[in-house]
Amino acid sequence: MAAVTATAPARSALAEPTTNPPVRWVVFLTIASIGLWAGFFGPIQVLLAQQAEAIDAEHKKEILTFVLGLGAFVSVVCNPVFGAFSDRTTLRAGRRLPWVVAGALGGALSLLLLSVADSVVVMALGWCGVQAALNAMLAAVTATIPDQVPVGTRGRVGGVLAIAQTVGVVGGVGIASATGSIAAGYVVTAAVLVLLTLPYCFDARDLALAPGEHPPPFDWGAFATGFWVSPRTYPDFAWAWLTRFLVNLGNALGLLYLLYYMQDVLGFDQDDAADRVFLLTGIYAAVLMATAVAFGIWSDRSGRRKVFVIWSGLVGSVASLLLAVGQSWPTTVLAAILMGVGYGIYTSVDFAMITQVLPRADDRAKDLGVINIANALPQVFAPFIAALVLIVVEATGGVTETNGDRFSVGYCVLYLSAFLVAVLGSVFVTRIRSVR
Repeated sequence: MAAVTATAPARSALAEPTTNPPVRWVVFLTIASIGLWAGFFGPIQVLLAQQAEAIDAEHKKEILTFVLGLGAFVSVVCNPVFGAFSDRTTLRAGRRLPWVVAGALGGALSLLLLSVADSVVVMALGWCGVQAALNAMLAAVTATIPDQVPVGTRGRVGGVLAIAQTVGVVGGVGIASATGSIAAGYVVTAAVLVLLTLPYCFDARDLALAPGEHPPPFDWGAFATGFWVSPRTYPDFAWAWLTRFLVNLGNALGLLYLLYYMQDVLGFDQDDAADRVFLLTGIYAAVLMATAVAFGIWSDRSGRRKVFVIWSGLVGSVASLLLAVGQSWPTTVLAAILMGVGYGIYTSVDFAMITQVLPRADDRAKDLGVINIANALPQVFAPFIAALVLIVVEATGGVTETNGDRFSVGYCVLYLSAFLVAVLGSVFVTRIRSVR
């Protein structure tokens, strides 16, 4: 699979783009992103939780925490590392396309390994493989935006990719819920990942480095130190990283145990709980798609980013507050709506803002990989924080039932924590100075 180089624009790979890519390129990138996010979230939302319960129902939370935490650690390391490798790639096919292809194929093979996992060890190995491969693909896909899209339309494209992420999440959860077995869910997800990546691979418009743009000879010391981006030298980059970390930590705390919330607090059985997670994801997706592109375009036209990011984080955080105090099915549906509104605006506009504070053009994928640590690192911390809260708090409070209504002190504390962390992330956006 190779890019169609005849259509690639004749400009430097390191130059800021000044013309918009064709619509078909955006469509192909969007389709590939759908497959990518389905590969991530079908397992995260449903399959891994079901697999943990199938291996050892009594210790399902501990198994899920271990596997998700280990996979998230792999993600934290692999995203910036593969992004840096992508920046240094000198193949004629370009800097990004080889990693998209390798990531999709590696992710599919790892999903197939998960389909036959019958122990915690094999389950962990399979999920770590998925995280490593798909983060290589994610680093390359993310870097294509500042490579190919001018600053003035990045909010719009960011909104389209936010929709792609959401469709991927819904599709992944839908596959997991509809296939009837854990193994079939993984196999179908692997096939969807590869098939949806193919169109982009044949028309990637990827830009190869010219001979004069090739990086210096590889040096492990310089490579390792390059991942440190000084907050003193680039304060806006540092604040952007911190705000994204906090908002994503709040989201992770709210979402990782949603299936168990359906079962242990709202009282649904396993199959019904999985179906309701799919329904909630669909509601969330519909609302997100209704807001992402519209607010991305609004942000592009107004030239303002921060006000959208601040308010989107605050709106999304209210969803966690509702889950903390409501603990009923209608309240959960309302929370899904608010989370869709908030995160739809956030993902489109925040990404555009991030691309405007990147330090160097020749390190775009690496620097975006460092930013993506703020997406992945919460996945490391959140399972352990959530498990600790639920184990410690519920040991003293547990789940109470009054007139048929259940209330979990543990989940209340967990979702209140998610609310406070997300609010703090929104407040810190005001410290970014170079973006309006």
